Amino acid sequence: MKIVIIGPAYPYRGGIALFTERLAQQFIQEKHEVEIITFTLQYPSFLFPGKTQFSDSNSINDLSISRKINSINPFSWIKVGKQLKQRQPDMVIFNYWMPFMAPCFGTIASISKKNKITKCIALTHNIIPHEKRIGDRCLTKLFTSKMDAFLVLSQRVFDDLNNFAPFKPKKISPHPLYDNFGGEKSKSNAQQALNLASNFKYILFFGIIRKYKGLDILLEAFADERIDKTNIKLIIAGEFYEDEQPYLDLMKKLNIQEHIILKNEFIPDNQVVNYFCAVDIVAQPYRNATQSGVTQIAYHFNKPMLVTDVGGLKEMVPHQKVGYVVEPNANAVANALVDFFNNHRENDFIEGVKQEKEKYNWNKLTEAIYNLKNSL
Repeated sequence: MKIVIIGPAYPYRGGIALFTERLAQQFIQEKHEVEIITFTLQYPSFLFPGKTQFSDSNSINDLSISRKINSINPFSWIKVGKQLKQRQPDMVIFNYWMPFMAPCFGTIASISKKNKITKCIALTHNIIPHEKRIGDRCLTKLFTSKMDAFLVLSQRVFDDLNNFAPFKPKKISPHPLYDNFGGEKSKSNAQQALNLASNFKYILFFGIIRKYKGLDILLEAFADERIDKTNIKLIIAGEFYEDEQPYLDLMKKLNIQEHIILKNEFIPDNQVVNYFCAVDIVAQPYRNATQSGVTQIAYHFNKPMLVTDVGGLKEMVPHQKVGYVVEPNANAVANALVDFFNNHRENDFIEGVKQEKEKYNWNKLTEAIYNLKNSL
């Protein structure tokens, strides 16, 4: 088939850009012709909370990536839609993650499928955004009305989607592994690469930092005296997408600064392996969630996980097999961490991770997309 994927991709950075590129690689491996169409402008700078939208690394693949879409310029949407209408790809897959993109993606879809050949499928990371804004529901209704079918990555998003497109074809296929970061390395080598002392145990909080991700819950858990008096440290590796001062104030108030290693920046792809392989467990104390790419990086590097019982996280992390599913409060998080370290559960959970990760292969995702396409 001729397949076009629309969404973030190199030179843009972030989890969805990695997802776009890895999906394209899987389609190519399965002998399809694939093009990625990404943005000339993804967000206006005043809407982007981070330091930069762009990767600082060179593209390491030979994917066909073209930058054609300006997210705030309707003329670019119309132009891309007309090009796709003329080229007649079998599928256009839209990576959808926020309502801001609804007018852009909806316009492209409306025009491109006028050829009566192209099918438009939404690969829906989120339907209801983590941080809600006025107009979200109207924009989401617009987007869903233009799609032919939907693939979602968790039951939570499937249920949300049913409120907007109850009668359109849709399937669930779990978020595959992020295996874009190379192979596993030893804990000692990873710790050495990060200049970490080998006589400590480490917990990792990874990724961009926003209120819904619950870093403050994890910090409060660290103040528990059962943890405070141990040789456990917390690595926070990710860029703040909100004011960092309240978190720094909380660390000071709780008197846990000596337990915290803070790397306040976007972690380059070639360093991800060191952060995951250096630690004993990965913590995601989220207040709300759909699914998480951090979970799938942890699976790739065979790391136990602690997640909270929100959204689709518990679908990905079987409790007491690969880690813990706990309530989103400091006491529950502390109890799980104490159990993990005091009862030496790391090796048992690693074996569970190795078994569980087999269900997250990329060919399962592409198979679900083919089934959707064939149902239309």
